[in-house]
Amino acid sequence: MSITYGLIIGSGWGHLPGEDAGTDVGTAYGKPSAPVHRLEFGQMRVLTLARHGEGHSLPPHVINYRANIVALKMLGADAVIGLNTVGVVTSLREPGQIAIPDQLLDYTWGREHTIYDGRRGRVEHIDFTEPFSVGLRRALAAAAGKADIDCYAGGVYATTQGPRLETAAEVDRLERDGADYIGMTAMPEAAIAREVGVDYACIAMIVNRAAGRGDVPIHDDVEANTRAAKSATMSLLKAFFEAV
Repeated sequence: MSITYGLIIGSGWGHLPGEDAGTDVGTAYGKPSAPVHRLEFGQMRVLTLARHGEGHSLPPHVINYRANIVALKMLGADAVIGLNTVGVVTSLREPGQIAIPDQLLDYTWGREHTIYDGRRGRVEHIDFTEPFSVGLRRALAAAAGKADIDCYAGGVYATTQGPRLETAAEVDRLERDGADYIGMTAMPEAAIAREVGVDYACIAMIVNRAAGRGDVPIHDDVEANTRAAKSATMSLLKAFFEAV
């Protein structure tokens, strides 16, 4: 049985070459960040959605994560891969590289973070022991290995509120908590995907060292390393979709 995949595309990307004109989708939770496009990866047709809206107009804390996930599911997505731009805390990875995290820490607040909000007469408590779908993570890692792409399988993604970056002291705390990467968008995206029964994993694009960890200003780090991280991500996606 074939699987339909969705890509939720984060910071650092514009339209992907080959995307169609897009489809506007309405959900019970409102409209998603942007129209949903379709894109061919070889023989595979993939759904794509810009997490921050077209033109990168939505900060992390106001993204309608519920509508994004539900819209992709409504259009047939069985699995979603998030492309998430992150900073690195530990020596596990270097800027310009990519990783497939296996655990999450959630420091966000005030976001609409669940479909079980008490408004629809049903509540479930999802098992979130493994926040990223194990099978999808392993398939991504296997594709990277087969294609000889430098991609680390593992690590803890800490999700902060944003849109500001963290202080050096906050990064020290996150490291004590066990964080390897810091981003702003994996939660509640991963949890909502679990609630609606869609497999979910993320490719962490590491573009900078976290506050207090680097030798250059963070935005200079981002500018210097985004292209390499995007290139590695696209290589992984091509390898993955050729293999499925």
